[in-house]
Amino acid sequence: MATPLRFTFWTRAVEVAVLALAICFSVGASSPTSRINDLDHRLMCQCGCSQLLGECDHVGCPDRDKELAELTSDISAGMTDQQIFSAFAAKYGAVVLAAPTTHGFDLVAWIAPFAVFGAALLGTILLVRRWSGISGVRARTALAGADMASLDPAERERIERIRRETGMDGGGI
Repeated sequence: MATPLRFTFWTRAVEVAVLALAICFSVGASSPTSRINDLDHRLMCQCGCSQLLGECDHVGCPDRDKELAELTSDISAGMTDQQIFSAFAAKYGAVVLAAPTTHGFDLVAWIAPFAVFGAALLGTILLVRRWSGISGVRARTALAGADMASLDPAERERIERIRRETGMDGGGI
């Protein structure tokens, strides 16, 4: 009888902790200040400093305050995030967006790094397999006495020299 009560107690304690944690993280999530902070880190400053709008520390930046004022007025007007991004892109061009869109040709900017990494990984795997296959064939050829008779004298001499230099002949260096 004590086990079900303990289980119920700990279950309730975990539920209360999760609820308290969710409340702590959601407080202020819908405030205008947090929304401005979120959006100004997804837009670029147009002064030429190549920094995020919220992080622009360019001394005497002529554009930062103007763009932040536009952002604040757009949020106050009740525009959605997508509407704000569209308005900024229409006014300043697509370079104002900190990340490329996921539509049309801009999707290449998201796919290309993964495709290049995958191709490089595949190429490396194939190259290593080929190298290990070639060295395996040469080692088997060098160790197989019956195959040595079918090789030309220059190839046999080269294999013997490799065996002597690498210590594959059973002796030391």
